[in-house]
Amino acid sequence: MRKSLEAISLAALASIIWITFRAFYGPSQLPDRIPIHFDATGVPNGWGPSSTLLFLPVLTVALYLFISVVAMFPAASICAGQVTEENRAHIGALTLQMVAWLKVETVCFLGWIQWSIIQFARQGHGHLSPLSVLLFLVAVFGTAGWYMVAVFRAARHG
Repeated sequence: MRKSLEAISLAALASIIWITFRAFYGPSQLPDRIPIHFDATGVPNGWGPSSTLLFLPVLTVALYLFISVVAMFPAASICAGQVTEENRAHIGALTLQMVAWLKVETVCFLGWIQWSIIQFARQGHGHLSPLSVLLFLVAVFGTAGWYMVAVFRAARHG
């Protein structure tokens, strides 16, 4: 499953880069000003030059690489329980699977934000759904919580 999740996060990362490239060099050019900040209801309340659109893909790539590097050192992660030789492989697998899910969720969410900003800039109206931010937070904290419980149980039952 971890390899599938990695493929999904890489595809989402490539999509972010592609939609950003198409926004700058595609047939439908971006306006000079694009929304760069949204209020709690999802309505844009800050505007900036279209070049600021490059920030989100750079941030996404940086986060993706950071999370990937962290995943290379599962032994350095904090475990909610005692790690023994008997449970080390299982706990390591659970930790790496959690990291893979978190990468998918983060990259997909940031990709959706990038796409939404581009659509808003081209159409001149719309908003980001506050529900999407709530769903993202539920997904990330739900994933982390579920895997933390699974790791704790694996550590407890050795």
